[in-house]
Amino acid sequence: MRILILLLLVSCSAIQHQNTETYDKELTGYQYPFKVDFFNFQSQNQDLKMAYMDLNSTSDKAIVLLHGKNFAGFYWERIASDLVEKGYRVIIPDQIGFGKSSKPNSYQFSFYNLALNTKKLLEKLKIEKSIIVGHSMGGMLATHFTYLYPQAVKKLVMINPIGLEPYLKYVEFKDPSFFYRNELKKTPEKAKAYQRKNYYDGKWKSEYDKLLYPYNKQMQSEDWPKVAWSNALTYGPIFSEDITTKFKDIKNEVILVIGTRDKTGPGRNWKKDGVTRKLGEYHKLGKKAHKSFENSKLYELKGLGHMPQFEDYERFSRVFFKDL
Repeated sequence: MRILILLLLVSCSAIQHQNTETYDKELTGYQYPFKVDFFNFQSQNQDLKMAYMDLNSTSDKAIVLLHGKNFAGFYWERIASDLVEKGYRVIIPDQIGFGKSSKPNSYQFSFYNLALNTKKLLEKLKIEKSIIVGHSMGGMLATHFTYLYPQAVKKLVMINPIGLEPYLKYVEFKDPSFFYRNELKKTPEKAKAYQRKNYYDGKWKSEYDKLLYPYNKQMQSEDWPKVAWSNALTYGPIFSEDITTKFKDIKNEVILVIGTRDKTGPGRNWKKDGVTRKLGEYHKLGKKAHKSFENSKLYELKGLGHMPQFEDYERFSRVFFKDL
């Protein structure tokens, strides 16, 4: 009986700790799926560190996985594991302002600068050429990287990228303070409701909770205002740096993997007066982007949305791995 009571007390203590623990602005204490290293460098007159995971480093087949706005490198775990099984060296960075990387109070965020930071990381790792994969916001970054450094890109792969339409043509420009106020109002419940509605068509699986967990715990920490400010600043390039004008100049091979149910449309709640365009119609946007590239393939996944790699990994993997 004493042993049973002791086990119950230990179990209750563990549950209580899990419920009360929080994470700071760099997710200290949150365990990523693979070993995390840090690239220390200077940018915009300050010392910064970029967290990254480097898997199967002896392989000469390199692939870089670029995360979306509401995530960090940890969510690539399943894809990365399968890529390693196929013999790839997999590099997974957390961009400055995200995940375990630095969150500077003042930084001129642009996809050009994030691409440069990523290029410096790859140079440090002595990787001259790689497949560049971007999901969501990572697709915008991957496009800029390919535009700036075409000789360093073997192939560009985009998974439901945002930016397939020029947002500022249709929506009002907002100051970072607007996004900061919105970030401060976030709660775990609101974050889950947003993703359930916009990413998963109103449905939810328990595995999706894992993607929200680290950020939910940041929201409950004293560092949340710093994270919220960083989140606010990183909206700037999404609206200001249109990628659609760059498609025609990219000669590299491009693979588009599009869940056609996706309706992600940044800024749809503050459209300009008189604008009637529906933002985020990916069943149209994927086809239009495909025609804009000189050398591209389009794989449409009907019935899947912004997160096809989580909604139906089997369907997603059949097309994702097909042309790597």
